[in-house]
Amino acid sequence: MQIEGKRAVITGAAGGIGRAIAALYLREGAQVFLVDRDAARLEAAVSELGGGRSGKVQGLAIDVTQEQAVADMAAAAETAFGGIDILVTCSGAISETEIEKMSLAEWRDIMSANLDSVFLACRAVLPVMKRQGAGRIVTVSSQIGQRGAPRFTHYAASKAGVIGFTKALAREAAPHGILVNSVAPGPVLTAFNRDLRPETLDGTEAALPLGRAAQPEEIAGAALLLASSPHGDVFVGQTLGPNCGDVMP
Repeated sequence: MQIEGKRAVITGAAGGIGRAIAALYLREGAQVFLVDRDAARLEAAVSELGGGRSGKVQGLAIDVTQEQAVADMAAAAETAFGGIDILVTCSGAISETEIEKMSLAEWRDIMSANLDSVFLACRAVLPVMKRQGAGRIVTVSSQIGQRGAPRFTHYAASKAGVIGFTKALAREAAPHGILVNSVAPGPVLTAFNRDLRPETLDGTEAALPLGRAAQPEEIAGAALLLASSPHGDVFVGQTLGPNCGDVMP
């Protein structure tokens, strides 16, 4: 059990990748505090993972782009488990629009969902981790933030921002015993991309060197590595790329 007894907060926990990370963390001995703004999906995730039976799973439905809600969430998680050892920021949003047709509102919606949410969650848990003298933060970015993609300028900018934010925070937090890193998945078989254009999705898997997209469970292992000890003890400001070969830094 690589994270036995650790207390993890996972945002976007009702989605495919977030739920897979939560399930793996539980199997490896952690307690998990699941956060998502979709209350119905969150309730299903908590129930599926054993909430109410083991005492190791709790959930809270909030909008992670709202400052006070995120601050209250961090306080609730600390109260529930007595501390916060791990934060995984898995919440996010995506849309597909040519830049000439993109409204400022759409730009801001994606930036808020993908970047503001990370800032708010990290800022909220850092005081808790500093008091403990240790912690792990795993941000979830994207390979599109590394290489870009047409019709995804807003999404690419937000995820590139997450990577830059991760590097800067890693330098700020490491002296306090808090290690901050990112996981940048490639295409993953979840409902996240369900609203993208068919022509965007067609041929995506065949174009990957691996010849297929990833399953959520295959992404979760990277988040476990970065949260574990001793295997994750020297990762600082890194971006791991479980992307089926789409990006080769």
